[in-house]
Amino acid sequence: MFTSKRNTNEADLSALMEQVKSKPLPQHVAIIMDGNGRWATKRGLPRVAGHRQGVEALREVIKTSDELGIKYLTLYAFSTENWKRPASEIDALMSLLVEYLRREIRELNSNNVKISVLGQVEAFPTVAQREIAKAVELTKNNTGLNVNIALNYGGRAEIVRAAKAIARDVLDKKISIDDIDERLFSSYLYTANIPDPDLLIRTSGEFRLSNFLLYQVAYTELVFTAPDVLWPDFDKKAYLEAIMEYQGRQRRYGGLDV
Repeated sequence: MFTSKRNTNEADLSALMEQVKSKPLPQHVAIIMDGNGRWATKRGLPRVAGHRQGVEALREVIKTSDELGIKYLTLYAFSTENWKRPASEIDALMSLLVEYLRREIRELNSNNVKISVLGQVEAFPTVAQREIAKAVELTKNNTGLNVNIALNYGGRAEIVRAAKAIARDVLDKKISIDDIDERLFSSYLYTANIPDPDLLIRTSGEFRLSNFLLYQVAYTELVFTAPDVLWPDFDKKAYLEAIMEYQGRQRRYGGLDV
């Protein structure tokens, strides 16, 4: 767990950036963007203000990932459990999603960013579905940073969905039971053809996965911020520090140090 102080000057940030670039980087970073509501509550603001400020943190993380040459960035934006929140907050989140895509997609596309979605967006309002589809279609051939947005996503639901699809293909004789192994199972997940995350970051000091990428994070390095680093406070320095913590780990995958 780490803390991060804001207001770092540009020279220090530049030096930190070069330090991070000098070591092996994660190919795939996943982030649980937690703490928007608490950020707003601490300031006496409506929860949606925290979500809106969180968009600024998102913009900074995408930009920094692109600058570092990270290939995949997967963001937990709306879980299957988030439907339990007040209807007013859900409506505000949907509106903010539409606003973000309309405002940012041209710049993301010009920067060669590819947008993909993990989850069942069919449950979203029509206008949100339309903007998501437009963003995915516009950027589908881009070859730079892959930004995967988890929307109406749940790890358990993803696994059940994959199991049903495999069972259906066995019944239809497209595959046999003996064909089923980890590689085949992975190909039925939303993240098919995407490497498992090397690093998963969760902000706000919570120490749980919250039903995010349960199959994919078996050997992912986990980094949790201090409780006072809520998602809207997750700036470039905090992101670089999280990657540095990852770079200081030894990944043994169940084996021994060599």
